[in-house]
Amino acid sequence: MQIAVARLPDQHVLRENLSVPGLADAIHVAAHGNVGERSWLMPSDRLLIHYEAEVAINRPNLAIEALPADPLPTLPADVVEYLLPSRYCPVDTMHAATDDLFGGLTGGAGVLAVRDWIGGHLSYVPGASHAGTTALDTFHAREGVCRDYAHLLVTLVRGLGIPARLVSAYAPNVTPPDFHALAQVWLAGSWHLIDATGMAEPSHTAIIGVGRDAADISFLTIFGSATLNEQAVVVSLL
Repeated sequence: MQIAVARLPDQHVLRENLSVPGLADAIHVAAHGNVGERSWLMPSDRLLIHYEAEVAINRPNLAIEALPADPLPTLPADVVEYLLPSRYCPVDTMHAATDDLFGGLTGGAGVLAVRDWIGGHLSYVPGASHAGTTALDTFHAREGVCRDYAHLLVTLVRGLGIPARLVSAYAPNVTPPDFHALAQVWLAGSWHLIDATGMAEPSHTAIIGVGRDAADISFLTIFGSATLNEQAVVVSLL
């Protein structure tokens, strides 16, 4: 399970409570990229989880248009993996589309061009995709939900030679309310949040985890079989 807000320099957990009735204490381990944590739970027949947190976020909404892309040989070792193809982000099969649409663009201007193209060509349609939908599928279907928007943005941005990764988060104004997926891009030596759906602002986004794609940031990964009976996410500004 990965649902707890990550402790990061630009977001501070003021208060939180995790309740898992009827189970022994969870075992917590670092999540992908050492951002946030995963929790091992071992239910026998029923799993009920309640998580609540109050978070102070100190992350401005920065303009990234003028930010440069870092030369590839200067990238930190732990950033390089976010240039490569992954399960839901087939960068290698979408290079031609990236070149046709955004060839010649780079840096923050290129990232924003990708974001704006996705916003203008995709329709947000709950139920339009499934657990196996890739960025290539979304590119052809031109519809999806937040995870599909984020996968397509990450894939196209990686095709421009800019590291990009998926982010799971809590954010207000997400419709319908749910765990939210957006992206981070590496520009000018640091990560910057970008939401292709336009629903989440960096200054109001509480990051849970990061990864190559949705496989790394799932809120619940099942080893065996299970049925999801109910799920509710509520996020509000104080």
